[in-house]
Amino acid sequence: MCSYGSLMFFFLLKGSVYDFMTPLKLKWIISAMVFSFSFVLPVLNIYTLYKLKRVSSFTLKIQSERTFPYIVTSCFYFGLFYLFLDLNIWPSIKILIFGAGLAILSTAIINLKYKISAHMVGAGGIVGSLIIVSFIIKYNAVPELAALFLLSGVIATSRLYLKAHEPKQIYSGFFLGMSIQIFVFLIFYTFNFT
Repeated sequence: MCSYGSLMFFFLLKGSVYDFMTPLKLKWIISAMVFSFSFVLPVLNIYTLYKLKRVSSFTLKIQSERTFPYIVTSCFYFGLFYLFLDLNIWPSIKILIFGAGLAILSTAIINLKYKISAHMVGAGGIVGSLIIVSFIIKYNAVPELAALFLLSGVIATSRLYLKAHEPKQIYSGFFLGMSIQIFVFLIFYTFNFT
């Protein structure tokens, strides 16, 4: 979802500062790095755990098997945030990555006692980041938000259809992801950590 968030900032928000003030090559380099740390490395981690018989499936259906991969994934996100920290790129990208890492770490901790939808944590995170960024840069993101809410509904429906989660796990995941991103953006911008 963080990869989608990066692509959203650079290619979906037409006419925004991210669109016209970022060279195309830099957009793709940043997006490729985000994809590597938020998708490729976590998938390799799960594959390794599967081969070592530490998890029973790639989908991590068993709740007790989710915690360690989530913690490792959050470490990848925080590592990418650290790599980007001193680079002269948009603070919003850095904050998005940090917020995603915090959301995944929170999901890992919550997962110890309660199964929460990680898919919806990610979907909520993208919605939350777009809400707060559109407010910060004064961008009218109503069409993009409508599309994201619709897509989130499709994801939620598919999770329910597959009987992977109950409705309260879907709602709590979405709310967690959205609120963490909004909170992290507000903290970073309020205290000018960027």
